[in-house]
Amino acid sequence: MKLSLIGGGYWGKNLIREFNNVGILHTICDINEEALQKYKVEYPNVNITSDWNNVLLNNDITSVCIALPAEMHYEYCRNSLLANKDVYVEKPITLNISHAEELISIAKEKNKILMVGHLLHYHPCVEKMKEIIKLGKIGNIKTIIANRFSLGIFRKHENVLWSFAPHDISVILSLLNDKLPNSVICHGSNNNLTEGIEDIVNCVLKYSDKYININVNWLSPNKEQRMTIIGETGIIVFDDTLKENKLKYIPKYFEENNNNKNIIPIKGNEEYPDMNLEQSPLYKECMHFKNSCENKSEPITTGEEGLRVLKVLDGLSKSLKENREICLNEKINNLKYFVHETAIIDADAEIGEGTKIWHFSHICKGAKIGKNCNIGQNVFISGGAKIGDNCKVQNNVSIYAGVEAEDYVFFGPSCVLTNDINPRCMHSKNGQYLKTVIKKGVTLGANCTIVCGNTIGEHSLIGSGAVICKNVEPYSIMVGNPGKKIGTIDEKGNRTIN
Repeated sequence: MKLSLIGGGYWGKNLIREFNNVGILHTICDINEEALQKYKVEYPNVNITSDWNNVLLNNDITSVCIALPAEMHYEYCRNSLLANKDVYVEKPITLNISHAEELISIAKEKNKILMVGHLLHYHPCVEKMKEIIKLGKIGNIKTIIANRFSLGIFRKHENVLWSFAPHDISVILSLLNDKLPNSVICHGSNNNLTEGIEDIVNCVLKYSDKYININVNWLSPNKEQRMTIIGETGIIVFDDTLKENKLKYIPKYFEENNNNKNIIPIKGNEEYPDMNLEQSPLYKECMHFKNSCENKSEPITTGEEGLRVLKVLDGLSKSLKENREICLNEKINNLKYFVHETAIIDADAEIGEGTKIWHFSHICKGAKIGKNCNIGQNVFISGGAKIGDNCKVQNNVSIYAGVEAEDYVFFGPSCVLTNDINPRCMHSKNGQYLKTVIKKGVTLGANCTIVCGNTIGEHSLIGSGAVICKNVEPYSIMVGNPGKKIGTIDEKGNRTIN
């Protein structure tokens, strides 16, 4: 195996050193002739060139390392793979999701290794952390908080999110079984060091049962590189700025006082696992690439792994730019109905094609919604509720179990539907609720109340604020409290007042 590296700058010089220590460095490529001559003195047995085509055309070179600015990754990775070279590319894999997918496809077609430089995976503390979690010593992960702060390096072509966050995102996804978050939220601050470049960024990765928080900042005089993983029973803290005891394991952090049922914190029981710190993470990473290429074995940080990180970064960037939550859940994005990023759709809710569900609404397990419905803002639809096709539910409406609406029903803003005729908090009905049937074409006016156990006949119109305590005949206009019939209305809305 012989490797050529392109880009001998700030980070490239470290890769040059370690790939040389691994024993596979063949050629260094850089456009800086002065830097090349210095490398020639430092590594006399290594070739130098300023022309990347010399590398691509050299059949003796079997693999390449790309340590260039992120915007150049796609072009150089693609040309290297097409030239039948295995590829190690620094993070992020590319800046464009479709470009990353293309690189992965080419690597598979050519049977080549494509590995992304997510260094933290090769840190002994992260390896031990994964081992502790795999053994179930902290229970299911509930919260992860990652802070990465320092003063500089200030970049002009990428913000602190793209510069600092990829490594933490990569490790966090691996700890969560490579599962992408349902959605992401990102906020940042630009302190005008470079126009349009955020220097401080705070990120939230939203899972249904976990809270993930990533904070990055290159304006902090106090360096911090800490990741805290909180499980159901234990905690792990990885602090890479410490000289000793970088990894702390807390097997139990709370207990219940049986006398008054208070939860009490447990302190002073932390442990510091033994680890082999002799080899640097970068050396181990370079050796891992060598072994993957020679054995044609899948690396830890594959192209697919790099793509997952890129999808999270891309979503966070959109959130930062557009100041809104971005949905990453491919199952939701591929549905035949629309769900706003802030809405919650429980598993096993049935939703018809063409339906739209808007801001902050919650559709519960077991709810059934037909085709081409429009569910407005802050709507709650309980399991057991049924809504037909082409219905419209305006803002702030709650539809409970036992409510059955046929097609073309209009639920006005803040209308109220009940399902318990004599509710008692002390005595549960155990799901035994009264049924309310709303027939085809009914209009429920704003703020009206439908007492449960009644049927609202076809194409009836219930006036704003009316309270309906009995069955309503088809085509009736009902107003007042209690509701009284004052006329009729046909299917098209033509009224006849008594």
